[in-house]
Amino acid sequence: MAPAALEFDGSSSSPKRVCVMDAGGSLGSALVRRLLQRGYFVHAAIHSHDEMQSMEETVGDKKKLRVFHTDPLDYHSIVEALQGCYGLFYSFEPPSDQPSYDELMTEMEVRAAHNVLEACAQTDTIDKVVFTSSATALIWRDPSDSTSSSPDFDERNWSNLWHGLSKTLAEKTAWALAMDRGVSMVSINAGLLLSPDLTITHPYLKGAAEMYEDGVFVTVDLKFLVDSHICVFEQVSAYGRYLCFNHVINCNKDAVKLAHILLPPDVSSLPPSMTVGESRMVPQRISNKKLNKLMVDFESGGQ
Repeated sequence: MAPAALEFDGSSSSPKRVCVMDAGGSLGSALVRRLLQRGYFVHAAIHSHDEMQSMEETVGDKKKLRVFHTDPLDYHSIVEALQGCYGLFYSFEPPSDQPSYDELMTEMEVRAAHNVLEACAQTDTIDKVVFTSSATALIWRDPSDSTSSSPDFDERNWSNLWHGLSKTLAEKTAWALAMDRGVSMVSINAGLLLSPDLTITHPYLKGAAEMYEDGVFVTVDLKFLVDSHICVFEQVSAYGRYLCFNHVINCNKDAVKLAHILLPPDVSSLPPSMTVGESRMVPQRISNKKLNKLMVDFESGGQ
């Protein structure tokens, strides 16, 4: 599919030319803007014409922007968007008409991850992939699972439950292909993104009560999430998986505050354990030390 007709400087590949997919989502669109601010040439891969119009309206510097209409299940459209790019920032958000996760959505996300990594392997210029996964890909575990005995959570863990299962299978598919095809990849396992369009229907929140009780209910601000992606891309020493969050919901005050954002008129929808006892504090059992160490000297250069 032909790219959108936007003005664009140059056509050769360079370390400053990257692709962002899905650029129409909250994370993707913010990444596009920040990368442009940092001097990158950006291929913005979007899934609908509405997203294309929104991208044109919100992005200031169109001289370094090229917009592609892609389908994550269409291998050839992915290959076209990647041409000449040195790196890829990849994230998957469910289509607006399929907001919930089920077996079909899981299959779609896994197929998309497979297509994207295979396309990267076939694109000679691609040097690095930043794969956006979720913290639920490592913290949603069945208590009856004999492998769940570890007292704390970090990048070494994997999930085996829904939304987490979908993210887990997609990420494992990406890692398997990256290793088999020799593609350099790092993953960002992000906490719940606190964005204006966040609602109680977000699949991450279906495990909120369990994650809260386990001390692993983590959230992340958009700016920190964007900075983290760019940091792991630019740092040569970055490797493997990175848990990404800057807040832990592990006390009643924070739980109720989040509930008011999601359910303004009705805090009673929360489990009693979240609302009873003003000073209750759940021990934190999740660590993002690996990412924080990498970001010590990172300068985002954006607002």
